[in-house]
Amino acid sequence: MSSFTDEFGYKPKVLWVASSGGHIAQAHRIERILGRNDDSRWVTFDVPQTRSLLSGRRVDFVDYVAPRDFRGAVRAARRVREIERHEDFDLVVSTGSAVAFLALPLVALFGRTPTHYIESLARSSGPSLTGRVMRLAPKVATYTQYASWSSNAWKYTGTILDSYKAEPVEVGPDGPLRIFVTLGTIRPYRFDRLVDAVKQILRPDDRLVWQVGVTTRDDLPGEVHQSIPGPEMERFVAESDVIITHSGVGSILASFEHGKMPIVAVREGSRGEHVDDHQKYIAEVAESRGIALRMDVNTPDRKYLRDALGVQVVGTLGE
Repeated sequence: MSSFTDEFGYKPKVLWVASSGGHIAQAHRIERILGRNDDSRWVTFDVPQTRSLLSGRRVDFVDYVAPRDFRGAVRAARRVREIERHEDFDLVVSTGSAVAFLALPLVALFGRTPTHYIESLARSSGPSLTGRVMRLAPKVATYTQYASWSSNAWKYTGTILDSYKAEPVEVGPDGPLRIFVTLGTIRPYRFDRLVDAVKQILRPDDRLVWQVGVTTRDDLPGEVHQSIPGPEMERFVAESDVIITHSGVGSILASFEHGKMPIVAVREGSRGEHVDDHQKYIAEVAESRGIALRMDVNTPDRKYLRDALGVQVVGTLGE
């Protein structure tokens, strides 16, 4: 993904616009590839993840914009345009989603800063709704992280997954494990199927920590949280033997940052577990590179845990 550096220039001053979760995690990783500029500015949602990830940085928090929330997108767009109008940036860059839906086209049409949209890693077969809007917007440069659907309209300059690799590690005797399970915090979508699958593969002496979001339950063993602040989340990931997560880009990248190969489960739109089926794409791609293990929640097996323990994910940025 070093071609991003060639495309944008080294350590540009960027106005980053991204929703929380996987979108902000991807933007943060791309910034590390480009080279961090402390004068850059971020527009995102005020949640524990973003406060932790962007601690000490220049951040403007905007109200949460739900998927396909047009009024919320209008409010966010006005704020982004106001910032861009009063300060000089080399680039405006977004990895989506709803917070950028109107903001980038508005800046591209009326602003003075080159505007770029990088489609999410979750979109391996084509652009998201936000991406399709960006493609129609005059003067927004659009990028895909997959060569398979690149074109003159969607330029391929690499993927953030290029900055990770898998290495085998020795696995000790079978025994109790420290397991961190995160279902994500996107509202209003529950993920009870993953909870039920995890419960089937546990041993009585396993130690669990859960982040359940809106999937509130009263039958969970271990330590249960609805939402976990950023620093505490990092501690749970670092201290766990195994990470089990919904196939959200943010949770997957958090596992990579701590050297863990995550076990991922896909939320399905047809079951009301997400807005669509995009989570299957990131699961498939990460598994194909050997840096994640996809879990079939319909046939849970403790073997997933042993297999995940046998792989360490290593960053390749030399940081």
